[in-house]
Amino acid sequence: MAMDQADLGALVRAASSILDEAAGPFVAGHRADSAVAKKGNDFATEVDLAIERQVVEALQEATGIGVHGEEFGGADLDSHLVWVLDPIDGTFNYAAGLPMAGILLGLLRDGEPVAGLTWLPFTDQRYTAVVGEPLYANGVAQPTLTESDLADCIVATGSFNIASRGRFPGPYRVAVLERLSRKCSRIRMHGATGVDFAYVAAGVLGGAISFGHHVWDHAAGVALVRAAGGVVTDLEGAPWTPSSLSALAGEPGVHAEILEIVASAGSPEDYR
Repeated sequence: MAMDQADLGALVRAASSILDEAAGPFVAGHRADSAVAKKGNDFATEVDLAIERQVVEALQEATGIGVHGEEFGGADLDSHLVWVLDPIDGTFNYAAGLPMAGILLGLLRDGEPVAGLTWLPFTDQRYTAVVGEPLYANGVAQPTLTESDLADCIVATGSFNIASRGRFPGPYRVAVLERLSRKCSRIRMHGATGVDFAYVAAGVLGGAISFGHHVWDHAAGVALVRAAGGVVTDLEGAPWTPSSLSALAGEPGVHAEILEIVASAGSPEDYR
């Protein structure tokens, strides 16, 4: 079905009300215990599971669009329209009592992020965007991102274990950070990719590197950053898609500087 900007705006408004309802149990469940062990040392809390159930049911009833969630899966990502939900981004932070955690909801249309919502209930920040329109923070339109220098920015990066041997081995990540630190002395490791991307969109961070590939970590933030005038690619510089194996978000000039630095580290295969 065809869908114009007004339709997308109506969907974002409906989704906003649903996320507002979910913010209550999100805050109430802070420091929740692990409920479900996942791959490696990852886990989900009971609150993750409950919020996903609540939001999925409400979204499907209000919008008629299927939802693909982190915890239960759901609608096919290849659907013409599909919501992508992370009920708690930054689960370790959330369970430990750190406030860097949020609810992420992106809308994909034929694989392209066309709308994004990121709710940060502990700091009472709500970011929404329809690609092609301004980014909104708590309902107020934000200015388009302006040119800045990497040396003057804060840049967030994904966490690492020096002994990890995954797609981006620990030594490779260290090499990227080492090179990045020569241009930017303000590197942060928050442990919540979606939060990082929302702050890139808002101009709080100049850029953010994600070594992860999960679509629910990225979909909402990609829409926010692109709406704000930023750029999101993978670490090789190709435009981000739901099948991308990494992500790099930033204000255009900063994004280009970081991409050059990442390239200078060589191939991850060289660090195995």
